[in-house]
Amino acid sequence: MSTDLVGGVLGESEPRSGPPVALIDLLDRLLNGGAVLTGDLVLSIADVDLVHIDLRAVIRSITGEEPGPW
Repeated sequence: MSTDLVGGVLGESEPRSGPPVALIDLLDRLLNGGAVLTGDLVLSIADVDLVHIDLRAVIRSITGEEPGPW
């Protein structure tokens, strides 16, 4: 599985047709709407889990109308 910055989706072998998306446009869309990223990382040897890491992140923009978290 792979991701593609030109509009591909996980699991697709061919990218979608259409104009390519610049990285700055992708970041603008991401910060405008927000995103939640989650993932699990497990390191194991011989089917014995040695390290398990849960990853969670919320990405969004902060406007002047909202109070800061500090």
